[in-house]
Formats: sequence, structure tokens, C-alpha cells
Amino acid sequence: MFKGKKILVVGLARSGMAAVKALHKRGAVLFAYDAKTEKELPAEAAWLKDLGVKIFLGTYPPLHQGIDLLVVSPGVPLDIDPVQEAYRRGIRVIGELELAFLLKSPQVEMLAVTGTNGKTTTTALLEMILKTDGRNAAAAGNIGVPLCSLIEEMESGYIAVEASSFQLESTQSFNPHVAGILNITPDHLDRHKSMQGYIQAKRNIFKNHTAADYLILNYDDEIVRNLALSANSQVIFFSVEQELAEGFYIAEQSIQVNWGGEHCSLLSLPEIRLRGKHNLENILCAAAMAWADGVSPASIISSLRNFGGVRHRLEEVTIHNNILYINDSKGTNPESTMKALQAFDDPIVLIAGGRSKGGSFTALAELIPGKVKELVLLGEAREQIKSAVMELGYRNIHEVEDFPAAVYLAQRLAEPGDVVLLSPACASWDMFPSYEHRGDLFCELVGQLVNETFA
Repeated sequence: MFKGKKILVVGLARSGMAAVKALHKRGAVLFAYDAKTEKELPAEAAWLKDLGVKIFLGTYPPLHQGIDLLVVSPGVPLDIDPVQEAYRRGIRVIGELELAFLLKSPQVEMLAVTGTNGKTTTTALLEMILKTDGRNAAAAGNIGVPLCSLIEEMESGYIAVEASSFQLESTQSFNPHVAGILNITPDHLDRHKSMQGYIQAKRNIFKNHTAADYLILNYDDEIVRNLALSANSQVIFFSVEQELAEGFYIAEQSIQVNWGGEHCSLLSLPEIRLRGKHNLENILCAAAMAWADGVSPASIISSLRNFGGVRHRLEEVTIHNNILYINDSKGTNPESTMKALQAFDDPIVLIAGGRSKGGSFTALAELIPGKVKELVLLGEAREQIKSAVMELGYRNIHEVEDFPAAVYLAQRLAEPGDVVLLSPACASWDMFPSYEHRGDLFCELVGQLVNETFA
């Protein structure tokens, strides 16, 4: 399919490098571009040169030399000059997600999850359910493992794919047999320019579905619910808020299934380890996706009982002096932080701030006075958050200049019975390479404060 084709890979982070490796193995003539310089990417540049790839670092590559295809990494906006020039010249542009779908073995089935919040938790749980069912399964995509790396190792099996809007916006033939959409709220508007553009990117997860495929949708989210109107798939709804005539829902303090003529109770809510209403949405979505793919109820039930969550999502770090420390560094938008706040009944000392992703902080600000006893702010967006909460008369605000100061201050402000919650409502990029680095440092600093060590 790609042998002898001239292919330019744009963006040389993990996904881009995985794409290069997969295409080189298949005999493509490769070119690589990144806005960073060779000084900033010395290891990548050396590896690409050894592979015989012509590289363009910090300088736009010429596209008039017969380039057949552009493969764009998820972090690369489609409005940059090289991509726009490719469109003008009629050169096909795809992302790493699309490339992996084209390269995978026919014996590999993909089940994909998207949504504004909850994708990683749902994907990890889905992977666990598939493995518990005895299947050769793995998780990849936005969850951290590039799909192009995984498909090189898997001849047959199942991949639980975490699909972000960045990955989905450049798909063309991508068609997961089972797709789930958790929620859609304003996010990444700095990238997608409008809410409609963001929704359209999410819709791509099922645009190639037929009646043989399954689409799992959150009935409680109006935008998501209405996507069923344009779907060719078999649609299964899930709901935390109401009983459904058909679908997965909560009733009598248990997870209920009413689908395909079957009606049963899977397990009671006290048996579930995850905290918060939003995690019930994640659980219902993963369970419905697995059910649609023929996983046994016993495997679903066992996984739901044993799943303890993933790192940086309402992760319990420690309890010290009756103060609970929670790492929710993955709370990178206001809606995610709102869900974190709603997961606790105890007084909260909240650490928030970072780089805004273009959404409004108004709804978050309205929740803070009733949930947050002290608010510690830092980062580029701290003035936006501060302004939003002060308009409501809230004054328990503390501003700091760096992250360690925020953690130390939060610890001093907290009293026995409180929760110290890192849930920034912002991206990490003004201070950290990723939300993982931010969460890791939080755990490390908390460990130092309570004289414990956390990996």
C-alpha cells in the first residue's frame, strides 16, 4: 500500500516517530518535519538520519517534489502552512490514528472511546474487561501508547482505543466496530475554532459505521444523545440519571441492563471502587461497549468490581492527619474539575490554574463557593479564574507563583477532615510538559510533606 510512496510525517513526538517506524518497515520513501530545531530534537534527528529519512527541522519542507501523502501527528493543528499547502496541492492528509487503522491486520478489531472527559478511565476499564474475558487485548491511542507502535506487535486481537478530537479530525476510513461517546462540552476551542468544529471531530468516530456496528451514547448529554439521529449504527444508550426502556442505567442502587430482550442487574453500586457520578458514566459506557462486542456478563462484573482507576484521575495519594490528598491532574478543563469537586462531600482546598484551553470558567466558579473552602491559584489562567469567582463574592483566594508553593500552601490551609485536591481546570503546558509530569510532582511533593515516598 505504501511501498515506494513519498510520505511526509509532520510532528515528531511519540505518534509521529511511531508512524515513521511503521512506514519505513513497509518501504515508504520518508520525509519528516517538525517546527522544533535539531538542537531541540537531537535524539530524534539522529535516529531519523540513521534510518535514511530526509528531515526538515525548524524549516518548512517543500511539497513540490511529488509528495504523495502527509501523516500528521495529533498535536499538529491542521491550519499550519505545510498542511494547508498540501490541501491546496491536492495531497492527501491523514493522522496517525487513520494510518494505524489502514496498517492493522484484518484480525485486529478496534473499539474506540471519545468524549471531552473520562476517555482514559473508560479505555483502561474496557481493556481490563476484554482481558478478563480471555481476549488478547491492549489499550492505545491518546492513552499514551501510539497505535502505530501497537499494531506492529499485534497480529490478532482487540485494541481499546482512546481517540481524542485531535486524532479524529483527520480520519477518513477509520471505523471502529464499537464506538463510545461519553460527553461533549466546550474544550480545545483554541484548536477547533468553534463548538461545531469540535463536535464534528467527535462525530468522525462513527461516520463510517453501518448497521453492523455499535454506537454507545450518553443519554444524559443532550449533544451526545442527538448524535443518534445521524448514526447508521445500532445505538445503545446509557444513563446515570434515568431508567431507560433500552440500554444501561442505574436503578435500585445497581447497574441495570435492558437490551436485546435481556433485562438483568449486573452489580450493586457499593461493589464499585471508583468515586463520583462521572465515573458511573465511564463504567456504564465501558460495560455497554463490552456487552455489544459479546463479552460475557461475568467478565464485565468481575472487572467492574476490581477496577481501581487510573493515575492522575481522582487518584488517592495519601491520607495524613485525616487530610485526604487527591491527584486529579488530568482535570484539564473546567467541566472535569467540576466533576472532581462533585465527587466529595468534605471541605476542599483546591489547587487550580495553568493554561486555558479556551473555555469559560463561569460554571466552575458557580460551584466553588459551595464546595471549596480555600482556592489556591497559579499559572497563566489564574486571573481568569480569580475574576470569575470574585464576581460571585468569593474571597478565599490565594495566588502563588510556582507549583511547589501551591502544594505547600494547600497543605497549610487544610485541616483534619478536608480534601486537598489538585484539579487544575487547565492544561499544564505553561509550566509542565504534560499533565502526567504535573501529577507526578504533586505526588512527590505531598510525599515529602508527610515524610512518605510515592513512586
